[in-house]
Amino acid sequence: MSEQFARLPSVDKLLSHPAAQTLAGSFGHALTVDALRAVLEGARKSIRAGDDVPETEVLIGLANALLHEWVTPRPRPVINATGVIIHTNLGRAPLSDEALAAMDAAASGYSDLEYDLSTGERGHRMAAVEDLVCRITGAESALAVNNNAGAVLLALVAHAAGHEVVISRGQLVEIGGGFRIPEVLAQSGAKLVEVGTTNRTHRRDYEASLNEHTAAILRAHSSNFRVVGFTAEVGLGELVEIGNTQGIPVIDDLGSGALLDTAAYGLAHEPMPQESLAAGAALVCFSGDKLLGGPQAGIVIGKQQYVEPLKRHPLARALRADKLCLAALSATLTHYLKREAEQKIPVWRMISTPVDEIVKRAKRWARKLRQAGIEAEVVEGRSTVGGGSLPGETLPTWLVAVACDSPDGLAARLRRNDPPVVARIEDGRLVVDPRTVQISEEQALLGALLVGVG
Repeated sequence: MSEQFARLPSVDKLLSHPAAQTLAGSFGHALTVDALRAVLEGARKSIRAGDDVPETEVLIGLANALLHEWVTPRPRPVINATGVIIHTNLGRAPLSDEALAAMDAAASGYSDLEYDLSTGERGHRMAAVEDLVCRITGAESALAVNNNAGAVLLALVAHAAGHEVVISRGQLVEIGGGFRIPEVLAQSGAKLVEVGTTNRTHRRDYEASLNEHTAAILRAHSSNFRVVGFTAEVGLGELVEIGNTQGIPVIDDLGSGALLDTAAYGLAHEPMPQESLAAGAALVCFSGDKLLGGPQAGIVIGKQQYVEPLKRHPLARALRADKLCLAALSATLTHYLKREAEQKIPVWRMISTPVDEIVKRAKRWARKLRQAGIEAEVVEGRSTVGGGSLPGETLPTWLVAVACDSPDGLAARLRRNDPPVVARIEDGRLVVDPRTVQISEEQALLGALLVGVG
C-alpha cells in the first residue's frame, strides 16, 4: 500500500499540469490548491479501502467538479415535479414575476427604503407594506418582520413578558425543523399556562385559568396537523368573549394565513386573517411565504393599540425585514389589492389550475418521452398543498409515470441534473406532476428525463 501512496502525484505535480493551470486561471491559485489537496486526501482514503491509484487526469477532473461545487451559488434553483405546491425543503412559495422584478430593482440601486420623497426627510421602512396589508385585511395597523415565529415572539414580548399567557394543550405544536411553539414562546419571558387536554378544551378551562396575572390568550391554529375523533375546542369568537370579560386580548397565530378562501378551490377552509379580525382578535400573526405566496416574512395585523407597541419595541429591530423582503412582499400584496392573485402568484396559479389543463400537459410530456423510446403513461394522482398548510388536503391531478429498472436510481440522476429535478416515486415508478412545474421549465424537465432514463 505504501507503494501505491508513493505513486500519488504531489500537489505541485498536479498543479503543473496544463488542465490544472486552466483551473487556477479560472478559480484562482489558492482555491485550486485547496481542491487538489482535497481530492488527494480522498484518493488516499480510496486506496486504503482497496481501490487503485487514480490517474492524474481523473484527479484533476475531480478537482474541477469540486471547484464548481464550491463556487455554485446556494440555494440552487430546482425543478419541483413532486406535486407539493408549498414545498418547505424546496424553498416554499415561488415568487411572482413582479415580486422578482421588485427585488431586482431594490437590490440593483438605491431606494426610498427609509426616505420620504414628499418631505425629503427620514421615512418609515414598513410604510408601504403596512398600508397594503391594512387595505387588504381591513386592519387598523400592521407590521412585517422576518418570519411568523418572530411575529408571535414579538407580540408576546411586547404584551406579556413577565405575565401569563393562556393556551390550549392541543395547540402546543411543533413546526418544521424541530422547533416547538412552547420553547419558542418561552423566550418571550411570558409564562405559558396550559389548559384543557390534547384533544378536548372547553370554555370553562379558559375561564378558570384567568387571573390578575393573565396578559393574553393565545390561539395557535393547527396549520400543519389535524386532530380528529373525540375532540372539542373553543372558537376564536368565544375566546374573544372570554377575554373581554376581563380586558384580556386574544393573540391569534394563524401560521400559514390565506388571504383567499381555499374552499373556493375544492380544499378545506383555511382560517383567514380577515376573519380573525372580524372575530375580535387583538393581534393576528401569519406567514408571508406559505399560502400568501410571497417571501419569508411574518405579518402582524390588528388593533392599533396593540400593534403600535410592537413597532416601538427594541426586539423589532432584530426581527425586521430587509429591503429585498419588503420589495417582494409589497409586490405580492399588490396582486391581492388588484384582485389578480390567481393569475400572478404562482402558488395560487397552481392551486387554481384546471385539471383539464394539467392532463393536456401530462399527455404532451408522455408523448414526447415515448417518441424518444421511453415507456411513459399518464395516470391519475393527487397534488398536495404542503408547507404547513391545509394538512391532509389534496387536489386532483394527472401524473406522468416513467417505467425504469430502478426508480430510486433515476430519481438520484435527476437530482444530479443541471438544473436538478425533484420527483417522487409511486407504485414502483417515478412520477412527475405538471401542477408544480412551470411552463418555462418543461423543456429542461423533459431533457433531464431523456438523459436520466437513457
